[in-house]
Amino acid sequence: MKTRLLCGAAALLGVVSIAGSASAAGFVNGAFETGTAAGWTESSSTYRASVDNANLTTAFVKANTGSGMHSSIISAGTIDPNVGAALGSTVYSGNYSYRVEDTTYGGYASLIEQQVNNYTDANIFFAWKSVLLGAHGVDDAATMIIVLKDLTANTELLRREYNAASGGGGVDARFTLDGSGNYYTKDWQIEQLAIGGALGHDLLLSVIGSDCQPTGHWGYVYLDGFGSVTPPPTGGGIPEPSTWAMMIAGFGLAGSALRRRRPAALMAA
Repeated sequence: MKTRLLCGAAALLGVVSIAGSASAAGFVNGAFETGTAAGWTESSSTYRASVDNANLTTAFVKANTGSGMHSSIISAGTIDPNVGAALGSTVYSGNYSYRVEDTTYGGYASLIEQQVNNYTDANIFFAWKSVLLGAHGVDDAATMIIVLKDLTANTELLRREYNAASGGGGVDARFTLDGSGNYYTKDWQIEQLAIGGALGHDLLLSVIGSDCQPTGHWGYVYLDGFGSVTPPPTGGGIPEPSTWAMMIAGFGLAGSALRRRRPAALMAA
């Protein structure tokens, strides 16, 4: 009986996910499973010079490219060269992810982004990890910036911005500090947003990975799984609190449906 109930719950939740994804618009290669960045807009790397983190914007990176392509597609099984096995999987799901900026120091910043037009699904998902070598102050430390913007309403739906300033003031509990000074997220951070009033709007996900300025400490971001339904993880992950709430709600709905059906199932047994 327990096995039948669990299978029924999984099936019901699967139907909900599939139905929800059917109306989503515009994702192209959101999980990088082509083995390329097709469908995304990439920047070649930009030298930060004396630009502080407050001015480290997508507009700045786009306007000052020309230092070669530092970002890369990452294959499953790749071990992070700075944190090693402690970082865990560098691919969240499937065979590929994308790393924004390279894994060496140099004072550079890189960008990747994708625009999804007329978005009509109820939710949007993506997963990320980051490595930031600690040093300097909040103005010039290695930095990661992730923004999901509603272009139609000209508002930000989500912003994740962390820097590796000395003392750890620019990071939070998502990050672990290793013996070499790296702040890193050992678990995939799974973002799930309920779109709500942005239904039908044009959305833009932008991710910046940046070394410190001027040259001494690396910063980069792994990105995977951009879509309307979160893919099953291959390397483990930690959902954001909103994700847990929606998962619990989903299981509650499934449980209610199963309880309503239970008497008939018992009679059949």
